[in-house]
Amino acid sequence: MPNPWTGIGNPYTKQEVVDRLKATRAKGEPIIAAGAGTGISAKFIEKGGADLIIIYNSGRFRMMGHGSTCGLMAYGDANAIAMEIGEYEVLPVVKEIPVVCGVHATDPRRRMWHWLGRVKEMGFSGVNNFPTHTIVDGHFRGVLEETGMSVEKEFEMVGLATRMDMFSIVYVATPEEAVKMAQNGADAIIAHVGTTVGGSIGVTNAVVSWDHTVKITQEIIDAAKSVNPNVFTLTHGGPINTPKDVEFILSKTSADGFVGASSLERMGVEDSLTSLTREFKRVPIER
Repeated sequence: MPNPWTGIGNPYTKQEVVDRLKATRAKGEPIIAAGAGTGISAKFIEKGGADLIIIYNSGRFRMMGHGSTCGLMAYGDANAIAMEIGEYEVLPVVKEIPVVCGVHATDPRRRMWHWLGRVKEMGFSGVNNFPTHTIVDGHFRGVLEETGMSVEKEFEMVGLATRMDMFSIVYVATPEEAVKMAQNGADAIIAHVGTTVGGSIGVTNAVVSWDHTVKITQEIIDAAKSVNPNVFTLTHGGPINTPKDVEFILSKTSADGFVGASSLERMGVEDSLTSLTREFKRVPIER
């Protein structure tokens, strides 16, 4: 049902969001979710026909001209930043599609049940686990796991959101994480294969190969489907950047769609502003 007070738009229940995504797939279209760091990005992403908008702290850094990985660093309160972007920029201008809030589930300063209540009250239609420790690896990941900032808290947050009737679309980096997320009721699982290539601040040498991207994406999909055959599965990151790249990964896996953040928001701004400015500079001034 639409918003009971305005008759349109957010918030939606968990089942309502699921039904909308099912309708997209029934039409033979990919599910496209987009990260937005500003109101104007969200406004025109909706106009372009996206199925979901996701708000997380990295969007703010991205639209300040910095890498999305800033969202994993101690450069601000991730939960407060996502809430602020949603309250003051995105929710006031998005008219109809569901808006999802990025939640830093391992923040020890938050009572997660209380914070999710605030997220729901604000008018968000679901949650996403970003910043996520699933994309942290090596020795530092081990330190996080052993000192109270475990990925287990992200699984628990999704389970709590499920009990609170909130839709969840979550990042994972391994099949094992996909299983845990599905067991906790995640509605959509995103295979995150690393920072996106391209543009002024995308990775160049740290990117994974296409072979690895296809392989790990399908492994994550299979793991999630082994728990819940109806879970939506999406792709994200690494070499997947352009619409052609998305067409390729969807042809090589059984994913339902794609989540674009840098590849939709940042790339669109970089390319269009550069080209438009150059056009203005070419205007002749002969009298």
